[in-house]
Amino acid sequence: MNAPRRAMIDSQLRVSGVNHERVLAAMNVVPREDYVPAAARGHAYIDRAIPLGGARALAAPLFHGMMLSEALPQSGERVLVVTAGSGYLPALVEAMGALVDSLDAADVLKAKRGAQSYDLILIDGAIEALPDGLVGALSEGGRIVTGLVLRGVTRLASGRKLGGTTQLLPLAEVGIPVLGEFAPAKSWSF
Repeated sequence: MNAPRRAMIDSQLRVSGVNHERVLAAMNVVPREDYVPAAARGHAYIDRAIPLGGARALAAPLFHGMMLSEALPQSGERVLVVTAGSGYLPALVEAMGALVDSLDAADVLKAKRGAQSYDLILIDGAIEALPDGLVGALSEGGRIVTGLVLRGVTRLASGRKLGGTTQLLPLAEVGIPVLGEFAPAKSWSF
């Protein structure tokens, strides 16, 4: 077993309440160092986000552990992962047995609504607004787990599509890189 991965699990995830065995097993087998720039490989398991270049970052392991514990992707489920420049989260979801499609956050607003609908959507970062296109890609009864920016604070959030709409419920404050692609249009007011 990889010592830094084991330390991440024992000293970051378990002590913070991430204890679901399927989540820990996935985080144990997927080498996080393969998803960061070469210069950051020695720091791949630290408990903070790792810059990937530009405005992108790989979220801290705790965010991914909390997200996967909330979502609990099941074997055979169709999952869309909106990525933030790294393939780490899709690899974790695949390790849990789900069928994964990935879409870069920069492409979400440009993407055409296809025939595919998803049981679960995971957004690998914090958003200020949930695009209608993602709600449309979620099957009725499907769930979404993301980071959410509320009054400048990032939180893990979860929702379910019911009656064609999805509301996100904030669950826990946690440091999450913000995805600028999801920022609402700026407006001026008094």
